Amino acid sequence: MTEIKPKKGSLLIAEPALTGDVSFNRSVVLLAEHNEEGSVGFILNKPLDYDISDLVSEITVPFQVYNGGPVEQDNLYFIHKVPHLINNSVEISDGIFWGGDFDTTVELINQRTITSNDIRFFLGYSGWASLQLDQELLSKSWIVVPNEYESGIIQKSSAAFWKEKMMQLGGDYLLWSNAPENPNLN
Repeated sequence: MTEIKPKKGSLLIAEPALTGDVSFNRSVVLLAEHNEEGSVGFILNKPLDYDISDLVSEITVPFQVYNGGPVEQDNLYFIHKVPHLINNSVEISDGIFWGGDFDTTVELINQRTITSNDIRFFLGYSGWASLQLDQELLSKSWIVVPNEYESGIIQKSSAAFWKEKMMQLGGDYLLWSNAPENPNLN
């Protein structure tokens, strides 16, 4: 397999050996930023047990909230594919955007102009200091793959997303796709 360098919009797939890390075990992370100063991403496949209306009382429509990562877990973040509706959005890549005017976002959700197919909410984010992600890649903690889903990544909400990626990688990863999350329970 050809090694791909991380960049904005890439996916990080947690290596199966990354079992001791509660935050990143079996994670798929969308990189929202990657440069010489560091990296920021959001875990895509770790849904939490509450929805956005539990956190933002002004929102009346239920939307799933995901664990974005271990950094700033008391802050809410979002990615979306509707920059024409949400001002001040930052393009990640391939039709996927990060953040923007939150008041407008709340209003558009309540009007049902923005649906769960358009936006994904996260508590916290995944962050790496300068060169930290590069070191983790050298130690084989992550596999970098392109985001083949582009803006459709928002719909990839299944907790089985990591397993799907393992199966796509094939080879030895096929074995890991069916292994129990906790090998001691095998």
